[in-house]
Amino acid sequence: MTFQRRLHRIFPFLRWGRNLTKDTVKSDLIAGLTGAAIVLPQGVAFAAIAGMPPEYGLYTSMVPAIIAALFGSSWHLVSGPTTAASIVMFSSLSTIALPGSAEYISLAITLAFMVGIIQLAMGFVRLGALVNFISHSVIVGFTAGAACLIAAKQAKTFLGIDIPESDHFYQTVNYLWDNWTSFHPLVMLVALTTLIVGMIAHKINPRFPGMILALLVGSVTAVLFNTFLSNEMTGIQMVGALPQQLPPLSSPRFSFDVLRDLAPLAIAMTLFALTEAVSIARSISIKSGQPIEGNQEFIGQGLSNIFGSFFSAYVATGSFNRSGANYDAGARSPLAAASAGVLLIGLVLLVAPLTSYLPKAAVAGLLFLVAWRLINFSQIGKILRADKNEALVLCVTFFSTLFLELEFAILLGVVLSLMFFLRKTSKPKLEPRAPDPENFKRKFKGGNSFLECPQMKILQLDDSLYFGSVSHVGELFRRYREHYPEQKHLFLLTQGVNQVDVAGAELLVNEANARKDIGGDLYIYQLKESAKKVINRGGYINELNPANIFDSKDEAITSIFARLDKRICDTCENRIFLECGPSSSKN
Repeated sequence: MTFQRRLHRIFPFLRWGRNLTKDTVKSDLIAGLTGAAIVLPQGVAFAAIAGMPPEYGLYTSMVPAIIAALFGSSWHLVSGPTTAASIVMFSSLSTIALPGSAEYISLAITLAFMVGIIQLAMGFVRLGALVNFISHSVIVGFTAGAACLIAAKQAKTFLGIDIPESDHFYQTVNYLWDNWTSFHPLVMLVALTTLIVGMIAHKINPRFPGMILALLVGSVTAVLFNTFLSNEMTGIQMVGALPQQLPPLSSPRFSFDVLRDLAPLAIAMTLFALTEAVSIARSISIKSGQPIEGNQEFIGQGLSNIFGSFFSAYVATGSFNRSGANYDAGARSPLAAASAGVLLIGLVLLVAPLTSYLPKAAVAGLLFLVAWRLINFSQIGKILRADKNEALVLCVTFFSTLFLELEFAILLGVVLSLMFFLRKTSKPKLEPRAPDPENFKRKFKGGNSFLECPQMKILQLDDSLYFGSVSHVGELFRRYREHYPEQKHLFLLTQGVNQVDVAGAELLVNEANARKDIGGDLYIYQLKESAKKVINRGGYINELNPANIFDSKDEAITSIFARLDKRICDTCENRIFLECGPSSSKN
């Protein structure tokens, strides 16, 4: 590896930084400003959910967002506080300390540091490949489900209905259904105005900062209503002035007792945060076409939480709301997410009091727009039509996201995908083949219309031979020996076999011995180098006989033909090989 590649791996921002242009920087700064504006009210809300003072939600949106953007692999992922991570942290830490207390804040910061260390370690030992087990159908289903959750969470603000806070989707929907007639018309008008302006602006010019324009129009509309009517009549609530303060320096607690008490939660939060972040990154990458490197994303998330813990941040992870908004706002590189963190610092210092004019309904309308764009209707339709197993994975993930915890929804989708995959690979195809007499090279073809050699069975194996498939393949071997006892020799075509493990190598040896016991042998054709590794290293090659493994079809047929019983060959009318010579009936 060259020095430059090593440097780019350690500092990934050097790789994409050299591709920045005037246009991309402009687009990224606009997207960053949009993200900073969106996270102002969200940060405060997430902090309240997490049991933290409101300013800590803003702190978690600053330094972690910058570090994750610089050291991660996704060009659009925005890290910071999220609803799910805040809820998970609150449910566990609130049993140890009083929410909002100094002890609680200290534990939350320490937890962020521990989560970051574990994430970083997982990235360094290259466990990023684990994200490859999150299938496309899981991502599409999870994204659609998360979009519905976002809409459901914002529905009460969108409609101006005062409903109790609930962690469950069905409870929120049920309450909205029962109380929809109590909505505030003017509140909904502000939200709809913001939503419609955002949609029109995006339709006219996707690169135009339509989200900022939508928030401004929604804010002006709300101010006008409140100017001519009383707040009691309009029901429009404002976000309120936010604290003007930079994130103060902090330090995790390295007490053994604290680390021991937080260890189980740190592991759970690590797996949840990584799954959420990488799932979001991959879901957006489907739209953007930008590949995601799992190990680098683990490192980026780990560093963001480690650095964040020294700047008063609690656990940060990828945000569906802000990542989707970042992409829709025209972000071209990670500079957008990084600039959002930097601009947020400036916004908190300069314009935080102005958020007293920002209506919550306008923010809800904007998040409705983001949620709608997260649902990939085209992909959902294709998956539902293409494959019933993938359709089931999508549906299970979607409904699990709505009715279960987010991390369980993804896990359930992954497990179901793996079950279908293992079921498929555990039963590889093992089908007869025979030379095509119409082809001058006598290429092997499938089907029952071709004549076979009465002394040799030709079978093609089309998948890897591993512990999960040996039972099925072994049973098929046995059936072929019993049903065709006169075909004592087996010529196995293995072009489609990528891997052979110890169990697979043992099966081949057992089949070779079984063939020898009945007077035949096993011959293997075109076994890939990747599949030979275990066979060679384990010494199985000697038991199979190296002379029985061929890379050339002509050499294989010539060698095997020399071992056949010539008395049977003399009376055979099939003459399927060139070595057989012409049929006696034609002499």
